[in-house]
Amino acid sequence: MIAVSERIAIPEHELIERAIRSSGPGGQNVNKVSTAIELRFFIWGSSALPDEVKQRLAKKRDQRITEAGEIIIQAQRFRSQEQNREDARARLAALVRTALEPPKPRVATKPTRSSQRKRLETKRLHGTLKQDRSKRHLSDE
Repeated sequence: MIAVSERIAIPEHELIERAIRSSGPGGQNVNKVSTAIELRFFIWGSSALPDEVKQRLAKKRDQRITEAGEIIIQAQRFRSQEQNREDARARLAALVRTALEPPKPRVATKPTRSSQRKRLETKRLHGTLKQDRSKRHLSDE
């Protein structure tokens, strides 16, 4: 069981763990032992998460979340399988924790007087520049 918060915990049966061969340094150990862990968690199939948390998680723009709503975490930071397993679970819990709080609503603001003035001045200058171009073009003919 992965404790995400005091109210939410992900049960073991909702996780799919697979030991895979790790890449990178490690000598012969890398070629012989599958120390990396691939952790899969299906968002929509979880009974532990409330619906609004599931929706926020699925909407997140994170490369670890597939379009089908599956979170795939690969942990290969350590040389031992057990440490990588703990790392993958901690990273899953951290990812789910980010979706627990609803996002702060955006407050629409008005442009400042200064920015409005600058925009209109730039617009006027651009218009006169274009006008000047057309006058020169007509007089050349």
